[in-house]
Amino acid sequence: MTLLHAASLRLAFGSRTVFDGLSLTIEEGERVGLVGVNGSGKSSLMRMLARAAEPDAGEVQLRRGALVTYLPQEPTFPDGATVASELEVARAPLRAAIDAHAALSARLSAEHDVAAHDRLLAELAQLSDRIDQLGGWDTAHEARRLLERLGVKDWDRPVAELSGGTRKRVALARALLTHPDLLLLDEPTNHLDADTVDWLEEEIDRLKGALLLVTHDRYFLDDLVDRIVEISPGAGVTSYPGNYEAYLEQKLVAEEQGSLAEHKRQRWIAQEVAWLRRGVEARRTKSKARIERARRLMAERGADRPRVPELQLAATPRLSQTVLEGHDLVKRFGERQVLAGVSLTVQRGERIGIVGPNGAGKTTFLRVLLGELAPDGGRVVVGVRTRVAYHDQGREALDPEQTVYEAAGGSRDGTRGEDFVELSGRRVALRDYLDDLLFPPTVQRMQVKALSGGERNRLLLARAFLAGANVLVLDEPTNDLDLVTLNVLERLLLGFDGAVLLVTHDRYFLDKVATAILAFEGEGRAVRYEGNYETYRTLKGQAEAAARSEAAPARAEVRAASPAPRASPKVERARRPGKLSFKEQRELEGMEAAILAAEERKAALEGALSDPATYQKDGAAVGGMRDALAAAGVEVERLYARWQELEALRGA
Repeated sequence: MTLLHAASLRLAFGSRTVFDGLSLTIEEGERVGLVGVNGSGKSSLMRMLARAAEPDAGEVQLRRGALVTYLPQEPTFPDGATVASELEVARAPLRAAIDAHAALSARLSAEHDVAAHDRLLAELAQLSDRIDQLGGWDTAHEARRLLERLGVKDWDRPVAELSGGTRKRVALARALLTHPDLLLLDEPTNHLDADTVDWLEEEIDRLKGALLLVTHDRYFLDDLVDRIVEISPGAGVTSYPGNYEAYLEQKLVAEEQGSLAEHKRQRWIAQEVAWLRRGVEARRTKSKARIERARRLMAERGADRPRVPELQLAATPRLSQTVLEGHDLVKRFGERQVLAGVSLTVQRGERIGIVGPNGAGKTTFLRVLLGELAPDGGRVVVGVRTRVAYHDQGREALDPEQTVYEAAGGSRDGTRGEDFVELSGRRVALRDYLDDLLFPPTVQRMQVKALSGGERNRLLLARAFLAGANVLVLDEPTNDLDLVTLNVLERLLLGFDGAVLLVTHDRYFLDKVATAILAFEGEGRAVRYEGNYETYRTLKGQAEAAARSEAAPARAEVRAASPAPRASPKVERARRPGKLSFKEQRELEGMEAAILAAEERKAALEGALSDPATYQKDGAAVGGMRDALAAAGVEVERLYARWQELEALRGA
């Protein structure tokens, strides 16, 4: 069944047409990935589908009663909002459904007319299904689970006081709790570390509703969607069945088929152009229509082929033997120690990915290396020929009031004449350089604040690459970039003969680019692993397994070397490995069965409350059953927490 249908949508900003005649249909339960170059209108389309913006033409039709939840790139919150109040907003549809269910149950118990009774039962069954779809009867524990996994604490804290990354996490939890019929996610992985992205992928995969997803994380896209929709600038959309890998395969086949047709077309154009250029005598023998056609072909030659942004580097000085080093770096902010003796030696040709949880100290480490922050301990060594360009994830270097041309380094309104940039010994006009980056003259005159997030990021990268640096320090450079630009950036970094320090949560990007990983693992510590991201995950897992296996004999040796306590043989035999007492060990052994029984009790209550027959037989008992369900949910949480506590004691 069709869930959403958008027909003949049009959007333009002044003379710039973003898309025209765009139509899109999403079926119930379908998982769709939306791709396209920056500026093609992906975010604008998402806002229209969410009814947060209106198209210039066309309409959006939604199945009656369907719930749509939209998570933009930069979520907004009302004044005075707290974490807890935003979760209540998310649960409002569920609360309304439960209240309606209770009211209908009361009417059912008082209704004696058979026909009306059957009608109310049918409505009650529909409401029960709706409650199940919205997350069930007890979602308080689900809200706590989501926020704890996302690292969000202090439920009563105002959202305005939170960092941008934490606000994004609150918005994610709010979106997931709504259990909508259609979930619209625009770059949901921005500001999330790689481990949280892994978790989020699994969480979204469990949702029952339909999904429309914009993301630059290609692993995320590959694992979650079953159809790719590609949006083309100024035009409409093309649909490709399958995930991201299937989309690439279909694109490759289309390109191969198109290349032969294009070759034939180019030969025909060349013949027409050659004839047109033979002179006046030839033109007398040909029709006026053919001359006009040949001129048009000359103007359009290659114009219908999609353009790819050309990221280029200015000439860079050769690095000396010493590039960039940090030795035992320590950094504190008040009583909080962010860096606790972190060391790193960067050599020419290395591309080092920096990963770790948000707040672990990745950006602080970069700022200490670059001299923006003074370390509280340790030292930084910079090579005499090292020239650094820094890409800041906050994009604070861009002035939103400047034009694109001015932000790229050009003079205001060209008053100083034509500006030029040096690219590997070539002198290129800045306007041509920007045009190669898909900023045509009309866009160059626009203010930076009118650009999409991906366009701003591309502009900032271009500025960094014009600095003539032989060390690139890139903090979240992949955010908001389209897949084509990501591929161009990957190729540029792979061919760069300097050194790269790269903070990103994009696992695919790290797998393709990184030669080593510096992993921040908590408490201000960082460990270096050779290889790409997948190799790092493997090596880390092996190291953790080895540490666990070494710790077990060590604990046994400590116990053997310790003097025997003065206790009876019976007590001594009752002790188990680790720190568990005999009673705790018995409790742990029975914990799995206890949790299973508690979950079965909770499921039975949920099933009874969702069954219209319950209200028909004994409507007065429903209130007590709801109380029992809430208590069962609390008991399940308590048992899980106790299980984790006992497992931690056993492994200590």
